[in-house]
Formats: sequence, structure tokens, C-alpha cells
Amino acid sequence: MDEPSEDFYRYYIGGRGFICYFLLKELAVGEDALGSGNKLIFATGAVTGAPIAGSGKNSVGAKSPLTNGYGDTEVGGYWGAELKHAGYDAIIIEGKSPHPVYLWIEDGKVEIKDARYLWGSARCI
Repeated sequence: MDEPSEDFYRYYIGGRGFICYFLLKELAVGEDALGSGNKLIFATGAVTGAPIAGSGKNSVGAKSPLTNGYGDTEVGGYWGAELKHAGYDAIIIEGKSPHPVYLWIEDGKVEIKDARYLWGSARCI
């Protein structure tokens, strides 16, 4: 787990800024957007998790298979706030799993768990 400097947070602010930074820094030039070298980045906004109306926003981004450039979306809800309260501003998913998996974060411990038992069930909706 990296601990960026205070200057990093001032310059990139959050969400889309984090995604742009990590894609430019860590993605190889010419990387296939659908390949295992692409990165899926979940990043909280600057005020995500704060007791402010509308602060539940977070961004999800990667190299876009449609444009081969930057692609992201913003989402709301509780997920971003939960991620921030777990102590994370961003999560970068790398590589490719041979089977379905999910990310589990609890009490400072991060695990990638087998999700084959969930695949195709109504619990995945």
C-alpha cells in the first residue's frame, strides 16, 4: 500500500485526478485495453465520506477499449464512503484471475476471495 505525499493530494485532488495519474504513471504505452496489463481503478473524491450532502461520489476508470484513451465514470452511494472509512483513497485492480473473484476489505485486511459460488446467482445482481 502506497502512502502518497500531501503534495500529491493537493495536486491531483481525488477521483478522476487519481485515475489519470496512475494510468499515465503505471500503464505501458500501447497496452491493450482488454488485456491483463490494463488497470481498473476505483478512487474516492476529495470529500467522499464527509458529512456533506452529495459527498458519496467516487470514480471508476481504466484505459477504454472503445477509444484506447482514458475512460471513467462517476458513481454515488455508500461504496465510496465505506472505502474511505476503511482507510483507502483508491484501489488499483491489476492482472487477470482464472476464475471469478471479489475484493474483501475488513479491519485493515484486504483479500481477493473466490466468487465462483456466486457466479450466475441472483446474489450477484
